[in-house]
Amino acid sequence: MTVTADRRTRSRDRVLTMHGIGKRFGAVRALTDVDFSVGEGEVVALIGDNGAGKSTLVKVLAGVYQPDAGRIEFDGEPVHITSPADAQDFGIATVFQDLALCDNLDVVANLWLGRELTLEGALDEVGMERRTWALLRELAARIPSVRVPVAALSGGHRQTVAIARSLIGEPRVVILDEPTAALGVAQTAEVLNLIERLRERGHGVVLVSHNMAEVLAVADRVVVLRLGRNNGEYRAAEVTSETLIAAITGAIDNAAPPRREPDPDPDPDPQREEAPITDATVIPITSRDRRGIPRPRGRS
Repeated sequence: MTVTADRRTRSRDRVLTMHGIGKRFGAVRALTDVDFSVGEGEVVALIGDNGAGKSTLVKVLAGVYQPDAGRIEFDGEPVHITSPADAQDFGIATVFQDLALCDNLDVVANLWLGRELTLEGALDEVGMERRTWALLRELAARIPSVRVPVAALSGGHRQTVAIARSLIGEPRVVILDEPTAALGVAQTAEVLNLIERLRERGHGVVLVSHNMAEVLAVADRVVVLRLGRNNGEYRAAEVTSETLIAAITGAIDNAAPPRREPDPDPDPDPQREEAPITDATVIPITSRDRRGIPRPRGRS
């Protein structure tokens, strides 16, 4: 009960806000007028069926895609995220489903890959290992050794390494794309505890998931996407999994009505009338030929 009350009353400063985001791929509208936001020390779950637009929205945040419409604000100021490097500069870190780890390297090398510490012109192996252990202890991670290849770790430990690596640059927003999709029960519990640690550290967390139990266990707010549009936003402490599933499937329709396209003929001629359909314009069908094609009356 205490946890529920805390999650309901906790106040947070808004860090990242998206207004009216739209994204097209040719004739396909992947996102239409999508609004989304996350605050400091807040876990916001992004849920929806396959094809709802979750991955597209995440890639817009990560700088992989650029939106065709709408605006993104960081600390209330409009920003343009044109590349993953821009996203990192703004303090947005993304952990995708594939984790992007180097299996042949150990934990320390994976965490500091591309950002290695140096001391007098050489790699500072001791310093990197010390800071790696400090970060893992802060996250309450249970990795047995940081000097074993990542390929030897369990799925939960690999997820922990990927999340810890995203924190090296002290991001303000961490995006987790299906972090428990391929994990067992014990490993899933470890990752959920890790998400709690991220919230305690003050990070805004965007959690993409299909698992309603996990969403309700750790999220503060839940945003539902359906067919590329918003279809509801709920306080996790006040909603049930049945309501969320109904919003995902469309049994509950909270989507904003689509914007009307401009009338191609705004000032039609009031005297003009459509020609009425008469018997002369209708060809009655009485039979079909051997190929199943309708044969008009009077033709053989």
